[in-house]
Amino acid sequence: MNKKILGIGNAIIDVLAKVEDAFLIKNNLIKGSMKLIEQSEFEDLKKNIKIEKVVAGGSVANSMAGIAHLNGKPSFIGKINCDKFGDMYKKSLKDININFPYVERNETLSTGASIILITPDSERTMCTYLGISSHLSADDISENNILDHELIFLEGYLWDKGISEKMFKHSIHVAKKNKVKIAMSLSDIFCVTRHKQDFYNLFKNDLDILIGNENEINELTGKNNLLDSINQLKEFNKLIVITRSDKGSLAIQNNEVTNCESVRVEKVLDLTGAGDLFAAGFLKEYLEKSEIKKCLRSGSILASKVIQKIGARLE
Repeated sequence: MNKKILGIGNAIIDVLAKVEDAFLIKNNLIKGSMKLIEQSEFEDLKKNIKIEKVVAGGSVANSMAGIAHLNGKPSFIGKINCDKFGDMYKKSLKDININFPYVERNETLSTGASIILITPDSERTMCTYLGISSHLSADDISENNILDHELIFLEGYLWDKGISEKMFKHSIHVAKKNKVKIAMSLSDIFCVTRHKQDFYNLFKNDLDILIGNENEINELTGKNNLLDSINQLKEFNKLIVITRSDKGSLAIQNNEVTNCESVRVEKVLDLTGAGDLFAAGFLKEYLEKSEIKKCLRSGSILASKVIQKIGARLE
């Protein structure tokens, strides 16, 4: 039986284009980097590329796409505008059966978008304009959006002092009140560095499930090695899921540690979305009450599939 999960995150349209190395040099872009840009820069770049594909992106949205791929029942809330990219975003989710209950309105900022430049060596260079996506507020999420789900999944990328913090706290409050479980991904080591104390408090007081990679977890605990981090986190009655790239993954629950090997692949094409898809596989099995080992295995399988193709989608 499929259970329902609601992802809450940045709604970013991914605009994929193939370019030569000379294009990066001409536009002063560092290959393989992710650069935040203003809308004017975005428009200038867009004029000079041939768009190959437009897909609804964002970390948690990618996880929801993975769950849809496994025939789960995901919903997603992210902030978009009533514009061309906003319409594309909605359609892209609808096409793969992700429920999108967000009601968009005319905003001053446009829908967030990331131009993903793919060079002949398969390296991806990203130029991201966050637009309205980073303004998701408590007013955008109603109690009805949350209460008929078993789990909400938040991304660390969204946390910032001000409206995002209020949105996070509002979502958590509504989830707790309606006995909906709360999961969060740490998203990025720099994200953890910026918000370490806030994330630790969220983990301790509010979360049921925390998902992160080895570096993010060590950054959160302030430890230099994973064993010390595990010993510290074991004290809490939480489910902690830690990915370790080719060293596999592990979960800590009820003072027990479960390990899982990674799935070997012949050729890695693109690491984008590996963590997002791992979370998808794990959470889908978790909602079906599978054993933790099976949850980890499912996450590893999805992650291994996505790194063998370009982009964060399996479709």
